[in-house]
Amino acid sequence: MRRLAVRCAAALLIAAAAGAAAQTPPSAPKTQPSAAADVLDTVIVSGEQPGPGLWHVHRGGAHLWILGTVSPLPKDMTWRTGQVETVLDGAGEVLMAKPFEIGIARVLWLLITERDLFMVRGGKRLRDVLPADLYARFAAQRAKYTSDAAKWERFRPFIAMAFLQEAALHRVGLSTRLDIGSEVRKLAHKHHVRVAEIKIAGIHDVLDALKTVQPATENKCVAAGLATVESGLPRLVDRARAWATGDVERMQSLPEAAEMGDCRSALLTDAGAGDLIAQVRRSWFDALQQRLLSGGVTLAVLNMDMLLEQGGVLDQLRARGFDVEAPQ
Repeated sequence: MRRLAVRCAAALLIAAAAGAAAQTPPSAPKTQPSAAADVLDTVIVSGEQPGPGLWHVHRGGAHLWILGTVSPLPKDMTWRTGQVETVLDGAGEVLMAKPFEIGIARVLWLLITERDLFMVRGGKRLRDVLPADLYARFAAQRAKYTSDAAKWERFRPFIAMAFLQEAALHRVGLSTRLDIGSEVRKLAHKHHVRVAEIKIAGIHDVLDALKTVQPATENKCVAAGLATVESGLPRLVDRARAWATGDVERMQSLPEAAEMGDCRSALLTDAGAGDLIAQVRRSWFDALQQRLLSGGVTLAVLNMDMLLEQGGVLDQLRARGFDVEAPQ
C-alpha cells in the first residue's frame, strides 16, 4: 500500500494535465460486484463494434495518427486493433509517454525522507484535517466500499481519496489497470515499429508539486473525487462505452460535476501543480509537432481529455496550420 501511495501522488497530479481531477493508480482490494456492474456488459468490444477511432493530423508528406485513451475502462474489456494495425503497417514510429515507474527501494526511501507528503502530519488523522462536511461524505462512502471504519485515516486527503475512488471503480467493474499503451507496444513490436518515449514528468517533479499544493486546493479535489464516487460512476461507464465504440461526440457531450472543474482550476492556479501540468502539455505538443515537421508516419498514444479540451493538443495543432481530421 505504501508503494501505491507514491503512485497515487503521481497519478493525481499528472492526470490533471489531461483534464481529469482525480484519476487513480492500479490495484485495489477485491470487493463483491454490485448490480451496477451489469450495465458494463455492452461495453466489451466484440462483433462488429468499430472500436476507438484515430485522429489524423497531416500536412504535406507528414502524417500523425493519434489514439486517444481513457481511464478507467471495464476490467475484462477487449478492443479491436484493426485500424491501429493498419496504421502500424506504414508507420516509422510509435510515440507514447514514458511509463511512471518507481522501484521498491526508492519507495522506501521516499517514505522515510518525504513521509509528510503522503501522510497526515503531526500525528493527526484524516478526520482532523478535512472540513467536517467533506469528512462526513468521505466516511459515508468509505462505509459503502470497505468494512474498516479507520481505513486510510493516516493518509493525506489526496491519497485517501484516490484509494476510495479506486475501490468504488472496482465495485462497478471499472479499473485503471487496462493499459492501452502497453497493448500498443505489443502491436508495435509485432509490426517491427520503433517505440519512442517522451518523459512527461519524473518523481521529483511530482514531489515538488505536492509540496506546494494548498489545503484549499486539496479539499476541492477531494470534493471532486467524492462527487465521482457519489454520483459520477454512471458517467464513467458511459464514457467507457463511448470510447469502445468510437463515439467521440458522445464522449464530448457527457457533463461532468462542477466540482471537477473547481479542482482543475485550483490545480492550474497552484504554483507547483500548475507548472507540472503546463510541463506535461508542453512536452506532448512539442513532441507531436516535431514529428509532423520531420515528415513520415507516426502513431501517438495519449490521453483523450488532453486532445478534446478547449485549447488542447488538437486545437494547438490546428492553430499551427496542420490539418486535423476526426475519427470517422
